Amino acid sequence: MDEDVDEVDRAILHALQADARNLSSEEIAERVGIAGSTVRKRVGKLEAAGVIKGYSAEVDYQRSGYPLRMLLFCTASIPERGELVSDVLAIDGVVAVQELVTGDENLLVTAVGESDDDITPIAQTLLEMGLTVTDEVLVRSHESTPFGEFEPESGTDR
Repeated sequence: MDEDVDEVDRAILHALQADARNLSSEEIAERVGIAGSTVRKRVGKLEAAGVIKGYSAEVDYQRSGYPLRMLLFCTASIPERGELVSDVLAIDGVVAVQELVTGDENLLVTAVGESDDDITPIAQTLLEMGLTVTDEVLVRSHESTPFGEFEPESGTDR
């Protein structure tokens, strides 16, 4: 872990992961036990350091008309693996790419679509890029939660 990210920063990160859209700096400050101006300065520092990479909406693709979420496990040549990530993200329907460092499959591509007809061209494009698609998995649901190690310990004074 980066030595510059301390317990207060982690508490701010936890609050932002839980509800970045609706929490004001003052509300986060109250939760963390510091001043609102300190929260704003710390968030700015975390953004500048690349710890906070951005803010985005968590979309329920199924409710928005894209009921299929497919995981495509791919193999790329190791020297090209990292370089391919931005090209894969540019494919229409791809919503995430994870670079894996163990196992034969070294890229995990997440794609969404209305039907198989939307997913099949994505797999074809991956093949044309020189990737081998080794497995395809249809996802029923996807949930996430803030990272628990960022949650402040109860009873901790700041």
